[in-house]
Formats: sequence, C-alpha cells, structure tokens
Amino acid sequence: MKFKASMAQTRCPTPLGDLTLVASPSGLAGAWFDNQRHLPAALSTQLVGESTIWPEQASHPILQEAVKQLTAYFAGQKNNFDLPLDLSAGSEFQQAVWQALLAIERGSTTSYGALSASIGRPSAVRAVGGAIGRNPLSIIVPCHRVIGSSGSLTGYAGGLERKLALLQLEGAR
Repeated sequence: MKFKASMAQTRCPTPLGDLTLVASPSGLAGAWFDNQRHLPAALSTQLVGESTIWPEQASHPILQEAVKQLTAYFAGQKNNFDLPLDLSAGSEFQQAVWQALLAIERGSTTSYGALSASIGRPSAVRAVGGAIGRNPLSIIVPCHRVIGSSGSLTGYAGGLERKLALLQLEGAR
C-alpha cells in the first residue's frame, strides 16, 4: 500500500487498546491498533523509536471527529461512522473489497466467500482475505464482521480477541 506523505496522525484510546489514526487532506486514511499486522512502514518505525514522516496533529478536524465517533461507538452510543474516508492507499481490488465491507451492517456478519461473490469475484476468496487483512481502517471499515464459512472466527490483523470483543459489542456474537 502506498500512503501519502501529507498525513497527520493522533492517538485514540479505546477499551481494546490505543489506535493510531491517520488523516490525509481527503479523509481518514488509517486506524491501526498498536502492534497490529500490516502496519505501514511510517508507523512500524515510529513504534520502535524512530521518527515518523507523519506529524502528530490532534487538532486536525478529521482526526478530532474520528476520535469523537470512536469514543461514542465504544460507549454504545453510535452504530455507524460518518467520516470522509481516503482509501487511495490500496489497489483498485483492495478498494473494492473495502467498499464492500462498508455495506455490512452492525450486528451482522458475512463470510469471505459471500463477500467475494458480492464484488463479482466468487473465486477470489483468498485474495479477498488478503485485502481484508490489509484494511487500513480497523473498526471503521468493519473487516471484523467477516468470519469463516463455518461461523468460526478467522483472521483479524488486530488479533482474534479484539475481533470477538468488537462482534460482542455490536451484538453479532
């Protein structure tokens, strides 16, 4: 994935651990838990003590709104997010998968196969799984709502414990 250099970031505490939120001029571009798989290089170097190319800017209006909405979500006061999103870091295929994730309603789940079929690529289940794993907007683009065809919890870059907690919070488990 290719992220723009002109990003701003802030931290957002949640009951499941801190999120790093990143915004571009176009919208929210990232929401990652600490030590999540597939962190962008700009964050993975920051977490090991090197400087980042993305400055801390808690006053950024998109970041402020994202923190506000995530806080309300975890308090059970918000069901859907209403934020401008910048998904341009992904390939065309990844963006199609991430857009399909946005259609999964709170309290619902779907399988990788069903999601593949919904984007017109029924045989691309593994590729869809890869795109889901690289979703840059944890929680907001609800990749946690995708489960195995048997109903089992499979794959979540932020950890299966968080996936289960998010599904329970949303009443899906």
